Amino acid sequence: MSACGLVSSLPQQSSLPVLKTAAIPDDISCPFGTVKREHGNKYPSSEGSYGTLIHKLVEPHIASFNAITDQSLLENGVKNLEMRVIYDASKTHYLKMWIEDVQLGKPMLPEKETFSLDRGLYPSECRQRGITYEAKLMAKICFQMDDDGPIHFYTRHLGDFPIMVRSNRCHLEGLSPVDLIARHEESEEMGGYFIVNGIERLIRLLVVTRRNYPLAVVRSSFLKKGPSYTHFGVLIRCVRDDTTSQTITLHYLSDVGITVRFSHLKQEYLVPVLLILRALAPLSDKQIFEGVVQGDFDDTTLVGQMEALLRAHRTTNLYSQDSCLQYLGARFQAVFRYDDRLSEREIGELVIRRMLFVHLEDGREKVSLLLLMIRKLLALVGNKIIPDNPDSLMNHEILLPGHLLASYLKEKLDELLGSARTVLLQDQQRGASWSSDAFSPESPTSATDKFCRRLFSKLNLDIGKKIRYFLGTGNMPSSGGMDLQQVTGYTVVAERLNYLRYLSHFRSVHRGSFFATLKTTTVRKLLPESWGFLCPVHTPDGAPCGLLNHLTHTCSIVSGDGEENNPTDRVRAIASVLVGLGVTQLEAGAAFLPKSYGAHCVLLDGCLIGYASFSQLTTMVSQLRQMKGNGIVPAHMEIVLILQAPKKGLFPGLFLFTTPSRLMRPVYRIEGADLKKKEAHKLELIGTFEQVFLNIALQGEEYGSGDPSTGLPATLAAAVLPTHVEGVPTNILSVVANLTPFCDFNQSPRNMYQCQMAKQSMGTPLHAFPFRSDSKLYRLQSGQSPVVRPSLFNTYQMDSHPNGANAVVAVISYTGYDMEDAMIINKSSFERGFGNGSIYKSELIDLKDHISADDDGSSLRIFACTDMDLINGGLLDHDGFPPVGRLLRPGDPFCSTALLAHSTSEDPNSEMGISDENVIRWKAAGLEEAYVESVRLMGDAAGLGPARRALIVLRIPRPPVIGDKFSSRHGQKGVCSQKWPLIDMPFSEHGLTPDIIINPHAFPSRMTIGMFVESMAGKAGCLHGTSQDATPFRLTGVAVECFGDALKKAGFSYYGNEPMYSGVFGNELAADIFIGVVYYQRLRHMVSDKFQVRTTGPVHNLTRQPIKGRKRAGGIRFGEMERDSLLANGTAFLLHDRLMNCSDYTQMHACVKCGDILSILAPSRKSHGHEFNLKCTGCGASGASNIVVVALPYVYRYLVSELMVMNVRLKMDLTSAC
Repeated sequence: MSACGLVSSLPQQSSLPVLKTAAIPDDISCPFGTVKREHGNKYPSSEGSYGTLIHKLVEPHIASFNAITDQSLLENGVKNLEMRVIYDASKTHYLKMWIEDVQLGKPMLPEKETFSLDRGLYPSECRQRGITYEAKLMAKICFQMDDDGPIHFYTRHLGDFPIMVRSNRCHLEGLSPVDLIARHEESEEMGGYFIVNGIERLIRLLVVTRRNYPLAVVRSSFLKKGPSYTHFGVLIRCVRDDTTSQTITLHYLSDVGITVRFSHLKQEYLVPVLLILRALAPLSDKQIFEGVVQGDFDDTTLVGQMEALLRAHRTTNLYSQDSCLQYLGARFQAVFRYDDRLSEREIGELVIRRMLFVHLEDGREKVSLLLLMIRKLLALVGNKIIPDNPDSLMNHEILLPGHLLASYLKEKLDELLGSARTVLLQDQQRGASWSSDAFSPESPTSATDKFCRRLFSKLNLDIGKKIRYFLGTGNMPSSGGMDLQQVTGYTVVAERLNYLRYLSHFRSVHRGSFFATLKTTTVRKLLPESWGFLCPVHTPDGAPCGLLNHLTHTCSIVSGDGEENNPTDRVRAIASVLVGLGVTQLEAGAAFLPKSYGAHCVLLDGCLIGYASFSQLTTMVSQLRQMKGNGIVPAHMEIVLILQAPKKGLFPGLFLFTTPSRLMRPVYRIEGADLKKKEAHKLELIGTFEQVFLNIALQGEEYGSGDPSTGLPATLAAAVLPTHVEGVPTNILSVVANLTPFCDFNQSPRNMYQCQMAKQSMGTPLHAFPFRSDSKLYRLQSGQSPVVRPSLFNTYQMDSHPNGANAVVAVISYTGYDMEDAMIINKSSFERGFGNGSIYKSELIDLKDHISADDDGSSLRIFACTDMDLINGGLLDHDGFPPVGRLLRPGDPFCSTALLAHSTSEDPNSEMGISDENVIRWKAAGLEEAYVESVRLMGDAAGLGPARRALIVLRIPRPPVIGDKFSSRHGQKGVCSQKWPLIDMPFSEHGLTPDIIINPHAFPSRMTIGMFVESMAGKAGCLHGTSQDATPFRLTGVAVECFGDALKKAGFSYYGNEPMYSGVFGNELAADIFIGVVYYQRLRHMVSDKFQVRTTGPVHNLTRQPIKGRKRAGGIRFGEMERDSLLANGTAFLLHDRLMNCSDYTQMHACVKCGDILSILAPSRKSHGHEFNLKCTGCGASGASNIVVVALPYVYRYLVSELMVMNVRLKMDLTSAC
């Protein structure tokens, strides 16, 4: 009996009181809200969306894509492109080429398509037709001959750019649920993904180094840079206003030298640091010395290092800024080939501008930052500070999808300009030189147009194709590397296995495919700095463990300011605020600021603002937090104060961050003395770096107020006095992890397993099934609302996508079929629909794949059926497709195609002939049956040609069978071992029979106490007709007291145990049985998808062993564990049968004398047919007594052959066998 019928089968319970106990909050029992939910489903809103919190989960994806146009990322990227200048053959005139503007439109139907009233192209149509949801990318390319010539503009189509669903370039932006349903979308469609060839794909959130902050690192890989390089370094990842980045690394050499390393076009360059300093600004040795030492002359080690550094640079004879710039330009002249007019000094300035500290514009600011990095590097070498942890989340940020796309698009635009310059240079080398007359004011426009058309014809202008390839494969072929450590794994399919799986894709954060290849486990560890930002339990078990994490449900990512588009203006505005708070700022024209002893640097977005004393910084931080709440400074500004450690700590200073891509989360800033009254405190967003240096209370009652009467010493109480307090404890968990009821009672690995199994269960992935064309969709037909649910279950409206069903579960060892992890299902519950599901499969038929060699151009392959037997039998219709709703069995006609031949008669009214009919039959594994759900005809991507593709959607019933997997929400998974008849099931005094029987041994080793609590809570909820709040960390008393009282009031056992009777004998069982209601999930792992049976089949052509793979009719895997189990039991005959007779059994000749199997040769066969004698070429033995037939695995012969190539000979001892 299912739990939904539990209340009706019991005596009248309407008079039972609502569950309220002192041990838990009053709102633990609440109504299910079914009527309100169903009313919202039946009458969706025409104004706004219900699931606003769900949409916030995917906001980083959509907001970052919107930033491409709204926050001028594309505009800034085009502005930062270098102009290409090339001389003509006469070397007297030069041609300038640049891109003036790039515009991205909205998806529209092709212009040749004239039948549609609405020209907009919508995502649903792209899914069903298997095309890409994209819009035109237009660029304005400019040409000018010399500086005074006229500018010629040419607008070119650079291909179609994929559009993110529900972004500002999508037609679904701002639509209400009613409008979304009218467009065949989900009522709460979130968006955040791309549609490429009909498949929904999204760009992963990748972890990258925090921008504009110098990190002191110790890496052994630095030793490989040169003979005198050490493992000390300081690196900084600088990001431009168009989100492209450039990493600068300072290396310390054993001979007291420092070099600057940067990369360009995947090539690394090492330059002495003093050469860079003098190229940035005209500095003397004294200024450089004082800029690094900064008044700490008592530090003899630092003074000695700087003196040695300056002394070593004297050998270069490069002291002035001009000489250093000319030196750089001469070395990089062959690399930076942008403008033929540039001198060596100008090329040096170009190197400084494009490669060094690209987030800063002023050279003096770059000098100040470089001097600070040198000081930090020397402090690291002198063991005065500890290195920063590059694997800690405090030093990380997120690479957002829109930012990655903007950077990739900028690189492709730059490659386009570079290709144009290369084409013109090649023309000059071949003698086909172009003349400047085509651009003269006197020349006709046609001459200029002819030149540009010829140039464009030699260029690959289809940038959209490269973007589609990137999104469709996840591979990013890049000429410059884009300052990233990987080239693959950027995109994944947004699988709609179920709703939780789909939702988790948008909250997942990956460290990068590069780190998956590392053998160290350091990058996988969960560090304390991740508290509140990354979920501690929502990570896969296996290879991606620790690399693929998920954001907590309250964690947000800064996507940028919609109003403040210019980072420079934002920095200047905040800098003026800091100066007003007491920061001593750099003077105009100064390259550094001599600070007083004990002062700390103030860094804002990688720009050194000035210095302030310890007392000033403490007061300044408090005032800045007040300004965050008042809106004077950005609410997402990160305030990090690192004080001077007594012994050794991080590099001290005040570091402020307002840049995008940072992780933020809300906490309450304490403004009063009472920590418990959170409503009196202000909500504040804090970052990962900021959190490390804050005192955040988990619960207000856990801390004293600083009064010695609290039991703590006064000094200690003041030291641990919190400045912030958490909102709720569940803020540390992700959305999926928060849906595990009473997860605080479970062992942590079980919560990890549940996060994975919740995403592997059959559920309700979507509601617009008639308008989908996914290759495979799982659907649970009998989904229910859980009786026991955490509070976030209602917050995120998970009832709209049920993931399981409530089941009455008895914990008893009743038969031999419930041993280990096996479970027994009540056959009557199965017949009433428990766990019943379906699979939707889409079969695509393209007529291009069915064109035979006999088809000529005079005929056209179409979908049609002329076989009257198939038509009259109801197998196919005249259009060649099966009727909708027909039952398909393996081998049944599935589709029919035919040739439509034009009539040879001159009469135009003569009929066309149909011939060469080809019937396609359905292939399925085993005896599986399916129903035809829908049939769609589709044209090509442009929508202009005939409909030559068909999509047939099949619905395959999948009721539970023996071997299918089920799981509770506590990681307790098991397979269905038997469907037990109702008459043989145990029953209680009330006549209640369980839906599921599990073995008691499932609990002791796994310690899933939360399942015990859920069983009692679910039972109490069914008896009282209310849902039970299973939010973790909310129970303040003993759980059994809470739910035991509710069970006792309903007339049941206080501990959840009940007397039960045997369904076979009718006698009472010796022990009371623990029975309750548990929400069970049916997993997608089904026997129908995995069973393999074969006697003979294909084998590998090299080893002659059975191939693997169910689709290839491969053999059953016999692995190491199966081998070890047979070895342990001494079953030699079974081993011989499995590993040889049923694998690669073969017979071969072997020499008894020398034991070789490869040296046996036979003389040429005689024509008279007499038997020939075999002979061993190795030892010369022959005859039946020396050459025998042995049975061996064929892979042994392969092994002997491979070893013989290495001059290793294997011999067999056959003397005892003969």
